[in-house]
Amino acid sequence: MDLVGRMHHAGVAILAGTDAGNPYLYPGFSLHEELELLVQAGLPAQEALQSATRKAAEFMGQSDIRGTIETGKIADLVLVDRDPLADIRNTRLVHAVVLNGKLLERSMLDKMLAEVQALARQ
Repeated sequence: MDLVGRMHHAGVAILAGTDAGNPYLYPGFSLHEELELLVQAGLPAQEALQSATRKAAEFMGQSDIRGTIETGKIADLVLVDRDPLADIRNTRLVHAVVLNGKLLERSMLDKMLAEVQALARQ
């Protein structure tokens, strides 16, 4: 925590989700936790969110097509029920997801999670 906070205050770019290939992390769930830890380390909630969106797209050289909500960009976003800038834990209150322009409502997300859990138990 201390090291990440000092790096942030020194101007080091922080990107969230870079450890997604780790077999002990679950995409989505672990990103919520990572955002919370970044805020605990001293990043403002807005900068923590940008570390997983705008800054990640810039790093990947894809800021022209993703990373922010703008006309002409790929529609990938998470809709939450409460403001994550007020409390970063609100990223966990997922109402729906738009993936490549397709709306996945809460009921569909719950069904997908149940299917994954069933597969994991096998």
